[in-house]
Amino acid sequence: MKSTSPKLTANRQLKNYTSFSQAVHNSLTMAYRSLLKVRRTPEQWFDITLQPIIFTLMFTYIFGGAIAGNVHNYLPIIIPAILVQTLIGASVATGVQLREDMDKGVFDRFKSLPIARMAPLAGALLADTIRYTIATVLTFAMGYIIGYRPEGGLGYVAIAAVFVIGCTWAISWIFAFFGVIARNASSVQGISMLALFPLMFLSNAFVPVETMPDWLQWFVKINPISHMITAVRDLTNAGTIGTDFAISLIGAIVIVAIFAPITVRVYMRRA
Repeated sequence: MKSTSPKLTANRQLKNYTSFSQAVHNSLTMAYRSLLKVRRTPEQWFDITLQPIIFTLMFTYIFGGAIAGNVHNYLPIIIPAILVQTLIGASVATGVQLREDMDKGVFDRFKSLPIARMAPLAGALLADTIRYTIATVLTFAMGYIIGYRPEGGLGYVAIAAVFVIGCTWAISWIFAFFGVIARNASSVQGISMLALFPLMFLSNAFVPVETMPDWLQWFVKINPISHMITAVRDLTNAGTIGTDFAISLIGAIVIVAIFAPITVRVYMRRA
């Protein structure tokens, strides 16, 4: 049995390191490309810029008095809900944009370039974290302008922001999977919205769970969106990390563990 020479082993390790560093560099370049697309189509940012502002004002001033007695008391309830709603809604764009690029033949052109095959997918997911961060800052800023003062303090607000961005990034793998298997971008949009709307509105986002019928409360309590919103409320309003935080974090890990490998596998076959 032949033994591998130290020189050959070192060359292989150097090649692997070079390939990894090149893949990282290519992914960052692709993320930058995704962000540059906004210059030609700035409406792609409407879901993370205008939506949190409009939804915050609309839900706060329409439902605040009816549900919490006044706007001030409703802000600790609605701001975390708007944050989760905005980011999860924005994660749909991951799959839509992937499908659009595949339909336009952009990925076919990438095949001819000396780049890592995973770079377009990794770059798109990386660019989305920038979008989520912008939406998070705008949501909290809008809440602060109209009177929201998180009692948990700035530190726990930062933890809540990282928590929501991380969970949303995990969820974006689901829509990325839809993007690589769907026939067209409109299919991704339709399937995603059909799944998200019931989850968002059949949750504790906008009204207290106790006001709902008993047969509906059981679903609201197991709804993963409800767990995420409760975790953010605990962090921002009370400065505590509870069971809902752990449940949401474990759920995010499970989603990545399931959907990341199958998405990459399908993507690599088609890319």
